Amino acid sequence: MEESEKLPKMPEEIPEIPKEVKKKLDALKSKLEQFKKIITKEKDRNIIGISLLPPEKESKDLINVLILINADQEKDPITFMDKIVKFVEKEAQSIDKNIKPRVMSLYDLRESCYDAKYEILKMIAMSAPLYDPMDVLAALRISEIHKTMSIKKFEKYIISYVAAGSLFRGEKSNDIDVYIIVDDTDVKRMSRTELRDKLGAIIRGMGAQAAELTGIKKQFHIQTYILTDFWDSVKDAHPVIFTLLRDGVPLYDRGVFMPWKLLLKMGRIKPSQEAIEMQMDIGERLVERTRFKLLSIVGEDLYYAVLNSAQAALMLYGIAPPTPRETIKLLDKIFVKQEKMLEKKYVDMLEKIFNYYKDIEHRKIKEVSGKDIDDLLKDSEDYLKRIKKLFEQIRKKKDIENTNETYDSCTKIAKEILEINKVKFTDANLLSSFKKVVEDERLPESLGIILKQVIDIKKNTAKKPTTQEIEKIRRDARIYMKTCVDYIQRKNLFELNKIKKEK
Repeated sequence: MEESEKLPKMPEEIPEIPKEVKKKLDALKSKLEQFKKIITKEKDRNIIGISLLPPEKESKDLINVLILINADQEKDPITFMDKIVKFVEKEAQSIDKNIKPRVMSLYDLRESCYDAKYEILKMIAMSAPLYDPMDVLAALRISEIHKTMSIKKFEKYIISYVAAGSLFRGEKSNDIDVYIIVDDTDVKRMSRTELRDKLGAIIRGMGAQAAELTGIKKQFHIQTYILTDFWDSVKDAHPVIFTLLRDGVPLYDRGVFMPWKLLLKMGRIKPSQEAIEMQMDIGERLVERTRFKLLSIVGEDLYYAVLNSAQAALMLYGIAPPTPRETIKLLDKIFVKQEKMLEKKYVDMLEKIFNYYKDIEHRKIKEVSGKDIDDLLKDSEDYLKRIKKLFEQIRKKKDIENTNETYDSCTKIAKEILEINKVKFTDANLLSSFKKVVEDERLPESLGIILKQVIDIKKNTAKKPTTQEIEKIRRDARIYMKTCVDYIQRKNLFELNKIKKEK
């Protein structure tokens, strides 16, 4: 099928709002705004669209305005529509005698499509929307433009273009759904699956172009069916296809969709016994799959929730992430027995959830009750609260270790500098002696400041520094250590050269 293998150029003859309509809209903006406010205030519940239609050739002075009404919920739609028509015409005449309202119900719009009278769709696509609270006009516009593009490219193969979802129910929706049925009965050069995928990709690409042309931001969903698959779905009583036949409205049809729709309405399309049994079998299998999914979700999610937090605690302590089974052993060995930071029952909880997950994985457990889920959730929540507390305990311990390590390193190298400069000092005057050497040797003043901060943090036990403060001091201490080491190396080298010269 050669046409499906090519990407034709963008069609030029797509519906656009004519320049004269745009010009007229600008000139009549205040009058049309007044007209819109009056009729929507009075009939806001029923009016779902107002749009300025293209001018008629015979009488260009007339202002053609479409008012789309949803009367589906009214007890007597005919009488209701008569009243609305009289009301709208009266208000139009009071504002401008050239305003010619065309009142149309959603029901009549659907019937026009059923009868293959698609001219109104083209007019809506070329109109200028004035009021569109449910985005019905926007949906019709993008669908009509996309339909025109699709038919122009693949006229021989597209046999039905159907709107579905909330579009013809006059309901607010977050997306626009259309279904396209493609004739694949004469395919010779490619498989039907290949045809469906290729045409589907091209048609969806045109959907993106249509959205760009119209500026409509709603999700535009396009589902492409090949005719043979569609027919199989009808025979198999597929619920999606039955819903489409029942509720779908053809925006274009070459005598396929409407006959099937009417046959369904007449009760002539019925699912076979085989299809009924297949659907029943699907139902049973889905229940079974749901049961296993529920087991997997409960087991797997809780398993990783408790396991990952335990591994995180071990990593914080300074141990590389172990295997799941080793995690349980290390949690017990380090935090329960060695550090005495954690109670044994929390290791038991982790082991219980680990074993539960493994039993699900090996299909030893096939069902889970509500009580089981509640118990597991409670254990997991208690466990996570305790591990969070353990984190704080580990952090405090690490903060103390890091503080001591930084203090020992910084004071040790300060003492080395004092010793090579033959300065006598005590622990009490270490800081002042170091600052004096820093000044005499013209070293960076920041060295004395950093050493003071390290000593202050070590001595100030009343006010515990935060982890962030400790980390900052450690970063500064690394700069301090590097500078001091560089100085000692230069000093030693200088002394060595001095000795060589003396010899």
